[in-house]
Amino acid sequence: MNWSSYIKSFQSYLKIERGLSQNTIDNYSFDIERLCLFLEVNSIEVSPIKISEETIQQFIYSVSKEVNARSQARIISGLKSFFSYLIFEDYRTDSPMELIEAPRIGRKLPDTLSVEEIDAIINAIDLSKEEGERNRAMLETLYGCGLRVSELITLKISDLFFDEGFVKITGKGNKQRFVPISTITQKYITIYKSQVRSHLNIQKGFEDTLFLNRRGKQLTRAMIFTIIKQLAVQINLNKDIGPHTFRHSFATHLLENGADLRAIQLMLGHESITTTEVYVHLDRKHLTQIMNSYHPRK
Repeated sequence: MNWSSYIKSFQSYLKIERGLSQNTIDNYSFDIERLCLFLEVNSIEVSPIKISEETIQQFIYSVSKEVNARSQARIISGLKSFFSYLIFEDYRTDSPMELIEAPRIGRKLPDTLSVEEIDAIINAIDLSKEEGERNRAMLETLYGCGLRVSELITLKISDLFFDEGFVKITGKGNKQRFVPISTITQKYITIYKSQVRSHLNIQKGFEDTLFLNRRGKQLTRAMIFTIIKQLAVQINLNKDIGPHTFRHSFATHLLENGADLRAIQLMLGHESITTTEVYVHLDRKHLTQIMNSYHPRK
């Protein structure tokens, strides 16, 4: 098999065995294809089975001149997964990545918005326009449920369990979780459904999709980014924000108000608690107050 055959086999493994999203699979594939391009440019003819650690080192060195440490670490991680897969399938007995270490990078703390800033962004929405009610409902859902942008745009009407106070979210790797939804968020979704969505010419295949564009189809991730960026400009907010900022703010505000980290992990759909622990670093003053209030040796 040539490189492309191994890559296709790896992609199938990531999709079927690991249940990863297409976006994640594309990122993994891009890293391997970047290595293939390096081999081609440098006239190095070698298969994934025979490639050596020295050749990989040369590739990493060339990449380090073009990308930052964070991107370099991601490329190394992607290649490690690829060669681990080859070992798993008995194509190789060892990995050329075994002794290659990713550069140390500081953990980037997520940007957050204050409650006042979130209120200002949502209040800036022009409700006189058709898409106004939809945009308000979307941002209230992003912040109120702590969703990823991909989870927001794929949210189904059949996933809404308002009587029970929950929404069913399908997250990364098609893993499902139930997230509480407040009466305020329910109210804005209901207004959007009854006053705007019900009048759309909904295209086939999108009958159950909650948030739709004017043509009756699912919104794109890029559209959500654009809506948020435009609102930030309107209120002169000098922060680089996007849909994920609302998710980070959701977690941070819960933590600040005394929510348990494990509960936040479940609501966010984080596989590991260490991912959720990023939010602990956001408000050390709050943690000090908890220690002083509740520790028996205070």
